[in-house]
Amino acid sequence: MMDYLDSVRKRFRYYKTLGDKAIDRMPDERLNWQSNFDTNSMATLVKHMHGNMCSRWTDFLTTDGEKQWRKRDAEFDDQPLNKTQVLALWEEGWSIFLQVLDQLQPEQLALTITIRGETLSVLDAINRQLAHYPYHIGQMVFLAKMLTMDSWESLSIPKKSPFA
Repeated sequence: MMDYLDSVRKRFRYYKTLGDKAIDRMPDERLNWQSNFDTNSMATLVKHMHGNMCSRWTDFLTTDGEKQWRKRDAEFDDQPLNKTQVLALWEEGWSIFLQVLDQLQPEQLALTITIRGETLSVLDAINRQLAHYPYHIGQMVFLAKMLTMDSWESLSIPKKSPFA
C-alpha cells in the first residue's frame, strides 16, 4: 500500500501544479469573472477547495470531515478576491491537506473516518478527494484558458505534440 500512497501523493501534487499554473496565468482582473450567476469564478473555486481541504483534513482521523466551523455556502458568495488572497487560500488549503497525506501510513488506509456522518475508509476518503479536487482544477484550467485565449500555452500535452 505504500506504492498506492506514493502514487496518490504524486498525483495530487501534479494536480496542484496544474492549479498553480492556471492561477498564475489568470489575469488579476479576471479572477472573479463568472459567465452567469450559477457558475463559479476561479476565486470562488479556490475558496471552495480551501474550505473543503481545511475542513476535511484538520483532525482527519479523529473528527468528522465536515467541521461545524466550516461555512460552505459562504464559499460560493460573490466576495471578490485579489490574486494575493486567492494564492494565500490556495496554499493554505494544500498545505493542510498535503501535510496529512504525507504523514499517512499504509496501515492507516483501512481505518474508518466520518464525513458528514457517513463512515468511510481512509482509502475511500482519499479517493473521493482524488475525484473532487481535479474536477475543480479542471474548471480552473478551463476558465484560465477561456479568458486568456490569445496568449494561452498548454499546461500539459499541447495539440499536435508528438505525444498526443
